[in-house]
Amino acid sequence: MERHIKTPLTEEVTKDLQAGDYVYITGTIYTARDAAHKRLYESILSGDKVPFDFKDTIIYYLGPTPEREGQVIGSAGPTTSSRMDKYTPLLLNHGLKGMIGKGKRNAEVINSIIKNKGVYFAAVGGAGALLSKKIKKSALIAYDDLGTEAIRKLYVEEFPVIVVIDSSGNNLYETAQKDYKE
Repeated sequence: MERHIKTPLTEEVTKDLQAGDYVYITGTIYTARDAAHKRLYESILSGDKVPFDFKDTIIYYLGPTPEREGQVIGSAGPTTSSRMDKYTPLLLNHGLKGMIGKGKRNAEVINSIIKNKGVYFAAVGGAGALLSKKIKKSALIAYDDLGTEAIRKLYVEEFPVIVVIDSSGNNLYETAQKDYKE
C-alpha cells in the first residue's frame, strides 16, 4: 500500500503502517550515525540534556556528503542500520518512533520497536543523490565536531521509504525471503 504521512510520527500513524508499505514522509526528521548515537546514548545514561526531543521523531541514519553550490545537502543515502542497534532500544524507550536506514536489525531492536509501537523504514541505498532532492532544509544542530556524522534537522517533502519492520514486528526481510522461496 502507498501511504503519505506527516511528522510527528505518532503511535496513531505507526499502528496503521504495515511491513511492505511504500511511505512518503513530509516534515521534520533528524540525522544521526554511529558517533552521534553513542553521544546521545551516553547523554541519556548520564542524565544530560540531548539536542532534540525524541518524542514521536524519526532518525535517518545518514552522513551526507558536503552540499554543492545551490544545494541544501549533498548525497543523502542511508547508512547500515545494524551499527546503531546497541543504542536504538534506549532511544525508542525515550520516545523515538521511527528510524530510516538499510539492512537488518537485531532481535533486541525488533522487540523494542514492538514494545514502543515504532517503525523501521528502509531507504534505497545507492540513491543518495536522488534522495537529497527530497530534502528541502538542513540545519546542523549538534556535535558539529563530528563532521558528516553531526546531527542535522531536516525538512523533507515526500521522502520515499519502505516499511521494513512495523509496530507489530512484521519484518519485510523475513516475509520477502519466505515468499521468494515458495
